[in-house]
Amino acid sequence: MNLSFFNLALAGYLLAGIFYFIQNIFRKKLFAKFAALLLLLGFTFHTLYIIIRWREAGHFPAVGIYEALVFSLWAVALVYFILKKAYQLEFLKIPLSLLAAIGLAYASTLDQSLKPLMPALKSNWLVIHVSSYCLSYGALLLSFISSAMYLFFSPKKNASTADKLDYLSYKLVLFAFPFLTLGLTTGAVWAKKAWGNYWSWDPKETFALTTWLIYALYLHLRLTKNWQGRKSALLNLIGFFCVLFTFFGVNYLFKGLHSYL
Repeated sequence: MNLSFFNLALAGYLLAGIFYFIQNIFRKKLFAKFAALLLLLGFTFHTLYIIIRWREAGHFPAVGIYEALVFSLWAVALVYFILKKAYQLEFLKIPLSLLAAIGLAYASTLDQSLKPLMPALKSNWLVIHVSSYCLSYGALLLSFISSAMYLFFSPKKNASTADKLDYLSYKLVLFAFPFLTLGLTTGAVWAKKAWGNYWSWDPKETFALTTWLIYALYLHLRLTKNWQGRKSALLNLIGFFCVLFTFFGVNYLFKGLHSYL
């Protein structure tokens, strides 16, 4: 039953992306409404899958690369729905839908077996730490897409659209940064309780700090040096590549305290 919800979520996201794309071609409101319904259904089934997985596992379902990826993709969709009206995220509906579908399709190829928690992870800090990071990564992914689209819709091609995308990418980083900071600080506090040290320069800790510093620099330059446009977008892309390396690359290339992920 649980895998059925997973497959329905994947189908909902994929079909939403397809119908949003069709709507862009034919400009029919019916297609847009149907796509929005499919996206909401995909998110609903995704939520149900996570709830059931949580119950079956007996712990917060964000341990191991499979669970972390599935939960992070859910967080991306959650951030989209929370900020859609306030931040006018209509630009992102097609890439969001298709990336969620592709991400779940990739997750389906990973080891999905339920595993017991190691003793150090049996803590309430797990929910706070991981949720904070996943929410920040969700917003940063949307910001990354906005910056990539900005570079495609350069001011020479479409100044109005480019300006909106540039500002949107900034607003999304501004939303994500407190959660990124919370994830980093709760991780340090949790590490003290679990391993006796706030910081051990574990590879994932090091690259998580590097990511935080890049986005801190991004916001500093936007707010104090009025960095906008291409330079700001490129720094944003660098920041998200660091997110991806922290999330995926560190696990495969290095061994450390976070090797269980």
